[in-house]
Amino acid sequence: MFTQRAKPKPWTGRNTGTGERERIRPILRRGERGFTLIEIIIVFTLIGILVGMGIPQYKYARKKAAEAVLKENLFQVRKIIDQYYQDKGKYPATFQALVDDQYFRRIPSDPMTGKADTWKLVREQPAEGEVMPGQQFGVVDIHSSSEDKAIDGTVYSTW
Repeated sequence: MFTQRAKPKPWTGRNTGTGERERIRPILRRGERGFTLIEIIIVFTLIGILVGMGIPQYKYARKKAAEAVLKENLFQVRKIIDQYYQDKGKYPATFQALVDDQYFRRIPSDPMTGKADTWKLVREQPAEGEVMPGQQFGVVDIHSSSEDKAIDGTVYSTW
């Protein structure tokens, strides 16, 4: 009976069938060719075009996501301010009062500035005869302090 010998593999050090030491053959043999310079240039050009098309889409999606977070934060904060007013009969004196009275765990960050202390607070506007010295007016609304423009062309601080 005849047993066929294992063919040597160019990437192995010892042939597992025979145990003999093999020479590692060079990757390119005579008559074989690698990639030409023009093929490499074409591949890199195609990769560059795809990346060039993808970056603006990525930036747009990132901005749209930040706008969605801002809208949700504004909606939730305004809802909590209204709930505070219904519970206490007055608006909170500061934004921190909502955290102190456990309406929030922490002040949400403004996604456009990345900070929690940059919100623009809108305070109550009393009638002409109601102004008393030393009276502190409560926070009735908030806005982002970012002056950047949104995708729809409006400024974030007007939302």
